[in-house]
Amino acid sequence: MSPGALTAGQALAAAAARLRAAGVDSPARDARLLLAHAARIDAARITLIAPEELTHDIAERFDRLIALRAVRVPVSHLVGERAFYGRRFKVGPEVLDPRPETETLIEAALAEPFARVLDLGTGSGCILVTLLAERLDVTGIGVDLSEAACLQASANAVLHDVQARADIRQSDWFAEIKGQFDLIVSNPPYVALDEWDSLSRDVREHEPRLALTDEGDGLGAYRRIAAGVRPHLAPGGRLLLEIGPTQARAVCALLEQAGFATPAVLHDLDGRDRVIVARI
Repeated sequence: MSPGALTAGQALAAAAARLRAAGVDSPARDARLLLAHAARIDAARITLIAPEELTHDIAERFDRLIALRAVRVPVSHLVGERAFYGRRFKVGPEVLDPRPETETLIEAALAEPFARVLDLGTGSGCILVTLLAERLDVTGIGVDLSEAACLQASANAVLHDVQARADIRQSDWFAEIKGQFDLIVSNPPYVALDEWDSLSRDVREHEPRLALTDEGDGLGAYRRIAAGVRPHLAPGGRLLLEIGPTQARAVCALLEQAGFATPAVLHDLDGRDRVIVARI
């Protein structure tokens, strides 16, 4: 072994210790993913290369990645992608990371047939692209106020070969939308301003604030959606909204005031209120 060089296993252990000391929640897992990225191999192969000496280039890349993770840059931003509903989505600081909880909304959407879908606040496009990839006869529109998010969503549509059926538009909610849809979905910003400081550093410092909070009580986006959605929802259509785990009662009340029948509340895998399903 070269003087001063480390094996992959030694480098991995040292990196995990460094992340643990920095207060990162999952140091061993993150170190494995970042070493795999630095070595340009699948994470499942890390055990196989553990006895091997790291090349200078890989060791340098790995050290840089660990330094960034130690200051809470998300792993997804460092590797440039995040898994969601069995697919890999390109992400970055301009969009909210896809989260496992949002798969509850996907399951609910796929539980019934639909032909045309509108995704409000599409972000990375993970919801719209997943629905189009799962339903090959469906078309859809995704809108976002952020031009950068629209570009990222468009890239993910191309990545998963649904670009011919996905129309990505920059729009302030319904401003650039005409026509009706039998499915309207949204994972809007729902973090209340007084909850902001309770978010992890990874989220507060590296994910887009616009996609997280309305700078108020966390219900601002739901008010906008409830006020504008009915003309765009086809007869018999469904509105699916992801919510924060304490917001079900308030959001249901907003929808009922807007003329929806009593909404249903669905739970995520942890048993928390996560998705509201509403019909006119």
